[in-house]
Amino acid sequence: MKTRVALGMSGGIDSTMSALILMDQGYEVTGITMSIWDPSIPITESTKSGCFGPGEADDLEAARKACAQLGIEHHIIRLQQEYKGKVLDYFCATYLDGKTPNPCIFCNQRMKFGFLPQRAKEMGLQFDFFATGHYVRKDFDEGSQRWQIRKAKDLTKDQSYFLAFLAQEQIRTSLFPLGALRKEEIRDFARARGYEYLTTKKESQDFLETDDYSVLFADGTFSPGEIVDPNGKVLGTHRGLIHYTIGQRKNLGLSGMPEPYYIIRIDAAQNRVVVGPKELLMHDRLIATELNWVSIPGLDSPLKASAKIRLGHDAAPCLITPLEIAGKEALELVFDEPQLSITPGQAVVLYQDDLLLGGGIIA
Repeated sequence: MKTRVALGMSGGIDSTMSALILMDQGYEVTGITMSIWDPSIPITESTKSGCFGPGEADDLEAARKACAQLGIEHHIIRLQQEYKGKVLDYFCATYLDGKTPNPCIFCNQRMKFGFLPQRAKEMGLQFDFFATGHYVRKDFDEGSQRWQIRKAKDLTKDQSYFLAFLAQEQIRTSLFPLGALRKEEIRDFARARGYEYLTTKKESQDFLETDDYSVLFADGTFSPGEIVDPNGKVLGTHRGLIHYTIGQRKNLGLSGMPEPYYIIRIDAAQNRVVVGPKELLMHDRLIATELNWVSIPGLDSPLKASAKIRLGHDAAPCLITPLEIAGKEALELVFDEPQLSITPGQAVVLYQDDLLLGGGIIA
């Protein structure tokens, strides 16, 4: 009997070509797509591509169409309540705490690799592995007896940053058909197999289909406050902390400054945004909590490694030292060179060469 695979299907080129690759390898593939859109959220029209918004109907149809062309089953898994509790509520709470959330990382851990395959099995679908179109590779280390994640062959498409909070069992039961291929190879494969229309389909997706995050918050949960300089001098008024993040320069409503000012700190306790010159954004260390170890079991002594402090950041060399804060495991990272805009609430992801060690949340 064929090994059965449930594939997270978006209908884009990556998930569709993942299905074809798996089928060519002899797997029996079923497409599953999660439905998360809640029409009670006041997003009336899509102003950009995003995972959450009224444009979901088009995405579901694209997934259905792709599965029909592939000749495989397709199932929609409705997860609106789970998405609200595990992603939207986290997103709002983090912003109200004066930090900047990373919803995509927790959507992968809690939804795509969590509730989506779990609910599919509860619905009666039978499968041995869950596959996605992520550009990452996995292997098994005999010495540590751990499943490991490595960066993709195509480093320009590598998505290992998003998977830093997966558990060992989630990795063990997952397949990543694209990890050893380059994006251009995937496009050539699509053309050769009659899916050329997918090579021109827009792929990039943000979290929301709007730039107005306020639609996710209940009335009265945020309010205007002061914009101040590092000495506490009031320079202006902000619209609510949810609209701001560390390193932001635009849309501050400031003028007449001696040089460009950036957000250097968010003070939730006083409902203040602190701004200053760019050099005040440079720091050489951070504390990380809420740790998850992926390719190694943990850390009991300092380790030289590299760390990404956001998706678009080039992993920078650092010394990682284990700590204990309030009885829980934590890390101090000291970078070889100061880094720009280290942002509380964002994920810091740790690497040695192409090996994903683990990750934590910048405290």
